[in-house]
Formats: sequence, structure tokens, C-alpha cells
Amino acid sequence: MSRTVKKLTQEKWDVRQRMVSLLSDLAPGEGYNLSFLPDVRFLRSNRSLNETPVLYEPGIVVVVQGRKRGFLGGQTYLYDAHHYLAVSVPVPFTMETDASEKKPLLAIYFRLDFQLLAELLLQMDDAVPSASPVTMFATEMDDRMAGSVLRFLEAMCNPMEARILGKALVKEIYLRVLTGEQGAAMRAALRNDGQYGKVARAIRKIHAAYRDKLDVEQLAREAGMSAPSFHAHFKAVTATSPMQYLKSTRLHQARLLMLRKGLTVAVASAQVGYESASQFSREFKRLFGLSPIEEVARMKSAYALPDPDPSAIYVSSH
Repeated sequence: MSRTVKKLTQEKWDVRQRMVSLLSDLAPGEGYNLSFLPDVRFLRSNRSLNETPVLYEPGIVVVVQGRKRGFLGGQTYLYDAHHYLAVSVPVPFTMETDASEKKPLLAIYFRLDFQLLAELLLQMDDAVPSASPVTMFATEMDDRMAGSVLRFLEAMCNPMEARILGKALVKEIYLRVLTGEQGAAMRAALRNDGQYGKVARAIRKIHAAYRDKLDVEQLAREAGMSAPSFHAHFKAVTATSPMQYLKSTRLHQARLLMLRKGLTVAVASAQVGYESASQFSREFKRLFGLSPIEEVARMKSAYALPDPDPSAIYVSSH
């Protein structure tokens, strides 16, 4: 190995280790740690997770130590110190992690700020090649992205810099994602063009009104499509059917209500739109593998969670 290659390899190693050190300080407690920015959380997990159903809001997950794997539609998405994950619409998928007390999982979650993204997309050159939109992808962490993440973490450790530079540094990270290897697909998804945009409209309807009685015909009208066409395009975007997606959203929200607010099974099931608590319990166990009471107890014992964040639907994702 030449001196130049050795030097570059050492520099990359130094950057990785610096990120681990900074994020370890920013995430002292297990679970999600709050940051100076409302749309950013720092994560520490001291234990591995077996395959667990999760529901991420649109966002970017940057892992600096440890490893996560997501499973959606027959595909595996790896995100670790060398790959980041980007999600353009909320999708229910299965996730597992590698972590230990000695080497905890350390990660940053950026919930997408769509106003900031819209400003950035307007400033970007539209002459770049277009691509088919994708719901979720994992992309290699190149040197430019790593440098942006390092600058962001350094600023977050200084309250004044976090307050003054934080949003601009988040914008820089968005730019790295939108101009990265799969940036064209992400830009196409965020612009909500074509059939993808119509499905995204229906997904927003589900998350705004999941307590209501919704059916495929209503959601298809929301998307401006025929029911058969909507069903096919919805499954292409989310790897699940509209009604399965609605059911998954309700169950994830109910778990969050029971965990965060201490609601009973009956009250939580009613609040997410179930008329029968017994049906809710059956479907809950089918999705999570445990009864609602068992799953909430497992979550409480397994994770240290920050103060309630009513907009967080990704609580199980670590």
C-alpha cells in the first residue's frame, strides 16, 4: 500500500472515530436523545434487536457505529457506518440491529423538513437526469457526506453553533443526499410527480385520518385514480396493500399511545379506530408477535425513551 493510500485510509478512519466520539457524547442515554433541533434525534442502543416491525416517518438515518438492516418487499437495506438510509414516505417494514454494551449502536435520525427541502429543490439545477421515485434506499456514505455529518456533529456539541449553524448544516446534509448516488430518485419522490405523487397523497390522508373509517374507494378518490389502479400503484410504492398499510399504521400508533401515555388496550384500540378490542389484540399479536401488554412491557424494559414526542411514529425503530 502506498503512503498516499495509507494516509487517505487513516484520514477516513480518523473521521469515523471522531464521529463516534462526538455522537457518543451527544447520546449519553440509551434510546432517542433530544437535540437542539426539533427534527433531529441522537440514538444509542446497547443491545441487538431481532426482526422488529417499524414505521419510519420520512427521514434520513445516519449510523456511525453498529449496523441496521431493513427488510421491505423482498429487499434488504443495509445502513451502517458506510451506508445511510433515506425514506421518502412512511413505510412499514421490518428492521434488525447489531449492537452491544461494549460497542453500542450510535445513529442520527433526521426527520425531513419539507419546507427546507422545497427551498433546496428550487435552488437545484433541474437539468440533472431524472429517475423513477423510490420509497426507501440505502446509499454509500462517501467522503463528502461523511465530512458534512462530522461538521454537523461538531456544531451540535456547541450550543451557540448549534443554534446559529444547525439548520444550515442540516440543509448541507440534505444536499448531499439529493445529489448522491440515488439522489435523482429521491428528488423525484419528493416532488410527488405522477403516480407516485398520487399514492403519496393517499398516504398522507391515511396518517391524517387513520382513526376514521377508510376504504380503498375513498383513498383511490383522494389519489385521483380508479380503485384497481390505485391498489396496484400503492403496493408498488409501499410493498403492501392500502388496507394492510392502514392496519399497520393504526397498530403502530396504538403501541405508541400505550407506551407513551399508559393507555389501556381498550382505550388505545378505540382511539386508533378499532370497534373491537379483541380484534385489535389479535391483529396486534399477528404484527408484533406479542400481546399488547407483553409488547409494551418489552418496550419499557428494553429501551430508555425521551420525553413524549407526539409526532414520532418511529419509536420502535432502534
